Amino acid sequence: MAVKTWQPMRIYFCHHVQQEVTLEAELVYPAEWMPYQLPRILARRCSNGLACNLDDRASCAWSGTNPAFDPFAEM
Repeated sequence: MAVKTWQPMRIYFCHHVQQEVTLEAELVYPAEWMPYQLPRILARRCSNGLACNLDDRASCAWSGTNPAFDPFAEM
């Protein structure tokens, strides 16, 4: 059976919330009978995304409020 899990990708300092955040990816690992398949990425999120969504300002693509801005893309 396939396994879905959230795994941390990187830790960055976010200037929007003035603290370190963890960027995570939801990965699906294949079943045992398909051992040579790579895991697939289903979704991405920020560990502080909920707090950014409660703010009145649009923040970034990782929190889901502003898909046109990715502050961690150039890093």
